[in-house]
Amino acid sequence: MAAHVHYFFFGVYPYIALAVFLFGSLARFEREQYTWKSDSSQMLKRGALRWGSNLFHIGIIALFFTHLFGLLTPPAVYHALGLSTGFKQMLAVVVGAVLGVVCLAGLLILIYRRLSEPRLVATSRFSDWLTLFWILIVLSLGLLSIFTSAKHEDGALMLLLGEWAQRIVTFRAGAADVVAGVPWVYQWHMVLGMTLFLIFPFTRLVHVWSGFASLGYLGRAWQLVRSR
Repeated sequence: MAAHVHYFFFGVYPYIALAVFLFGSLARFEREQYTWKSDSSQMLKRGALRWGSNLFHIGIIALFFTHLFGLLTPPAVYHALGLSTGFKQMLAVVVGAVLGVVCLAGLLILIYRRLSEPRLVATSRFSDWLTLFWILIVLSLGLLSIFTSAKHEDGALMLLLGEWAQRIVTFRAGAADVVAGVPWVYQWHMVLGMTLFLIFPFTRLVHVWSGFASLGYLGRAWQLVRSR
């Protein structure tokens, strides 16, 4: 990757994606509140919706928060808890693999369900397909990166990724330089993952903002949609 392209994607693009994510969500809530929903398709086809939806939401919510805390926690914090860098990376690999498989299973169920029902195909918008398959690509790259992580047992690679994320959120220079030598699978996972935040305000994903409703999926009663 050319130096200027690398600098853009890892030094500038994160701020573009986050700005669109925040201000785009705010604009949509202000202007199009009636579109602020997940558009349940239960009425068109129940099928495996319960299994697919629950596995997907549990997996992706847990992955989001483990990525968030894993990347933004300074080494001094987990060292103070008695965890070595190598052990933390091994823990991240194991937990990430389990959660990734759970999320992938749910996502594949949802994709198959949508593709196998003509009424769902007819009522699905471009943004629905974009969201499903974009998450599938990002998730697949994340699972693929596990094999690379397993070859770096000292945790040095994890330190670089954490340093990049911490420099981004604290507006420190040099973030792009930190990940210049990171394997391609991580770089693509990061760029496509950031792009999810970019497309977020223009898809059904905005319903996650509703009181951080994503956490409610873990314990709320099943939503039943009845036809008249």
